[in-house]
Amino acid sequence: MTANPHGLVLDRAVQLFLESIDGAAGPNVPLQRAFSAVGVDERAVTVDAGEYGSVRVRVVRPAGAAAPLPAVVYVPGDGWGPESARSHARLVADLARGSNAVLVVPECTPGADHRDGVEQAYATARWISKDGDAWGIDPSRIAVAGDSTGAHLVLGLVLASLHRNEFRFSQLVAFTPVTDIACDTESCHHFAEGYFLRREHLVAFRDRHLSDGRAHTDPSIAPLHAAATDLASFPPSLVITAEADVVRDQGEAFAARLREAGAATTAVRYEGTIHGFVALDALRDTSASRAAVAQAAAALRTSLTT
Repeated sequence: MTANPHGLVLDRAVQLFLESIDGAAGPNVPLQRAFSAVGVDERAVTVDAGEYGSVRVRVVRPAGAAAPLPAVVYVPGDGWGPESARSHARLVADLARGSNAVLVVPECTPGADHRDGVEQAYATARWISKDGDAWGIDPSRIAVAGDSTGAHLVLGLVLASLHRNEFRFSQLVAFTPVTDIACDTESCHHFAEGYFLRREHLVAFRDRHLSDGRAHTDPSIAPLHAAATDLASFPPSLVITAEADVVRDQGEAFAARLREAGAATTAVRYEGTIHGFVALDALRDTSASRAAVAQAAAALRTSLTT
């Protein structure tokens, strides 16, 4: 397979990365497994998610920061291959320091049904609202964030929170989010091969985790099709997409629906890069990755301290 078959002007590091993997994504492409967290303190807790089992939760706070701090529920993407539990440790640490918040990371059951993942993430947010103060967290200030399939779960988490009315989020950050499962947008076909995440991976993920008979327009699995009344109640949202990404169009379409519904929304497309660019260690020092992480941290910090 040819890397960058459409000859886009990609960041040099992105081009070299695609050539090194021959343009393909898969379980043998590491994210951040060699990373050792710097400038943060980490603890762990097991949260009961009721009928959806229990979930191990990492609690990562900036080293030396005075309590109480606001919290960000961060759900890492893991839909494209099995990753270690610490696959997003560097990104989580960067966001914790940059936002001056506690990053609360549920390690949702690998390979679980989408609904199970949403409920485990929801249980994590509920744990913060009920028990966060004992961990040096201000339970009145909670944001949510995620990347890729993690962002997909986060959107389901926000929708669930609106319907159940147990807590409210002050900010949403979605990196290269999955918002629909039809896999038929222009970007999904145009970047189907040669740009890390392929269309066939998206289809395989859908068929593996979302095959319980629900329609492709069910908002619980395709938030792009959520009701306008729900979208109008979303927290201020930052949606970050990448130029050469199969899910680019659906992420931007979701941001457009938020704006149309009246929700405060910022949508930014980073050119010259690919899906997962904020999570991949090989792309950590690209200008797009540095800028996107800084933008996300600033949005979280501003919303959580206002």
